[in-house]
Amino acid sequence: MTTITDLYPTRGASEVAVPRQDPVVWGTPDTPGPVGTADLESFERDGFLALDQLITPDEVAVYRAELDRLVSDPAVRADDRSIVESSSQEIRTVFEVHRISEVFAALARDERVVGRARQILGSDVYVHQSRINVKPGFGASGFYWHSDFETWHAEDGLPNMRTVSVSIALTENYDTNGGLMIMPGSHRTFLGCAGETPKDNYKKSLQMQDAGTPSDEALTKMAGEYGIRLFTGRAGSATWFDCNAMHGSGDNITPFPRSNVFLVFNSVENTAVEPFAAPVRRPEYIGARDFTPVR
Repeated sequence: MTTITDLYPTRGASEVAVPRQDPVVWGTPDTPGPVGTADLESFERDGFLALDQLITPDEVAVYRAELDRLVSDPAVRADDRSIVESSSQEIRTVFEVHRISEVFAALARDERVVGRARQILGSDVYVHQSRINVKPGFGASGFYWHSDFETWHAEDGLPNMRTVSVSIALTENYDTNGGLMIMPGSHRTFLGCAGETPKDNYKKSLQMQDAGTPSDEALTKMAGEYGIRLFTGRAGSATWFDCNAMHGSGDNITPFPRSNVFLVFNSVENTAVEPFAAPVRRPEYIGARDFTPVR
């Protein structure tokens, strides 16, 4: 058996911050793809890349209709891949949409999407996770501050920071309806969180995160050092961000819904092993174990 060194210890007795041990952009200047040199440098520096329009208004209409179809389907609601908001009893998230919907499968294969992932990660990629997020108005809750990599490392077994996410807006993102917030530059520091991971933690954390949550003191220090960027934009805009970027979103108490499709691409050279800080793996619809490259 191959021994894999844990470069990013977490879920121990105390919280600890360590410098990033991996590149941010893995591709070389010769790696083909749709991202220009200046944007790659911006991604390297800030840990994110915002695009005013990744998909067209006509395409937005297609994906919105598919999202509406999925969340109104009783069979989808009854599926384990659907997460229901505890207060409203409305569907909040549907996982593995690239497998249950050919419409979203085609989006994951779209070169405008997967081409950027290959370019940033410097290799072929597979989908580690996909989901649609539905944040209707009048009280839909947000997602607390966290690093995705901390969870994917601890609970899914991703060894290195060679994973990138894209959030594609299917509704207008205002500065008031619970949009994505990122701390620019935070991707260069790994924050190992305190506390053991409960068994089947995902059942609770997908509705209200506890394990893997940074302390108020750590977040205050990081926000003071890096600041906070709030992302707004019309439907069809997109935000690419590094797996270790500290991010979150607030509640949506406005009348204006906020929905997006979220795709996570991992390098085929960074496939999942056993969890580094959890007693069992999460289900494959949350952390994939099929490493087939996207074609």
